[in-house]
Amino acid sequence: MAILVTGSIATDHLMTFPGRFADSLVAEKLDRISLSFLVETLDVRRGGVAPNIAFGMGCLGLKPVLVGAVGPDFADYRSWLERHGVDTESVRVSEVHHTARFVCTTDLDASQLASFYPGAMSEAREIELAPVVERVGTTELVLIGANDPDAMLRHTDECRFRGYPFAADPSQQLARMEGDDIRALIDGATYLFTNEYEAALTEQKTGWAADEILSRVACRVTTLGPQGARIERRGEAPILVACPREEAKADPTGVGDAFRAGFISGLVWGLSDERCAQVGSLLATYVIETIGTQEYALAQEHFLDRIEQAYGHDAAADIAPHLRCPQP
Repeated sequence: MAILVTGSIATDHLMTFPGRFADSLVAEKLDRISLSFLVETLDVRRGGVAPNIAFGMGCLGLKPVLVGAVGPDFADYRSWLERHGVDTESVRVSEVHHTARFVCTTDLDASQLASFYPGAMSEAREIELAPVVERVGTTELVLIGANDPDAMLRHTDECRFRGYPFAADPSQQLARMEGDDIRALIDGATYLFTNEYEAALTEQKTGWAADEILSRVACRVTTLGPQGARIERRGEAPILVACPREEAKADPTGVGDAFRAGFISGLVWGLSDERCAQVGSLLATYVIETIGTQEYALAQEHFLDRIEQAYGHDAAADIAPHLRCPQP
């Protein structure tokens, strides 16, 4: 059975300015600001929550189905994902908009000037899931990640109507959305993914206490940064999973997406919640150790060795029969 991964698909254009923005600001002229900065570097990275998650699952040997909206400039990105095991046949290609784009310039003080162009992402609301499920045969889970808010609500409603199990992962859109819409996104979810801050924001905006949220989802998964992750189910003691030791610390961007990729892969393999979180935590560690959300590579034996070092022999023995890393 297939896993459908819905959410934003974007590219990041990251530049560095070898000075300080503040040196170019004239206080009495800020109402008519007009500035241009000569940058030193340009780094174009693949991004978007849906391909980040799908890429991670592909690296673990699965074939997730990517669902989202892009522009005609998606061809190279599509080839990259397909080489890493991602099914991109159900990605909608806009005839009028470019793929969503994040453009950011950072100065020597780590101050940033940034813009986000949603572009084709706004057309994700036009995507119906039923034809995707019909094409792949059936679905074990639909992950509904941060995306055009109307698309997130449409996908959630369709999952409820058609009986597709779904995972709610609103992440960055929590700050933008109101309580009624957030309640609609998470009520009845098989899994609810948030980080610790997002968990508190969810409770604040919905007006639902932690116990009530847990009564409305089958499983609540909360990432805790360096403290690992917590998995909660009604009537069961919470499970806490620590983070593996990092071999380096390069860039935390995309860590949450990698955790979700590993956790969901574990679900497909039929592993326990604890093992799922262990796979997710290690995959997230690979992302921390590299610059870019999809720049890591997995070697099967090395991955299993790190699982054993972090979580013991039994964990490695449980995961080994399922792991199929396609890269050497």
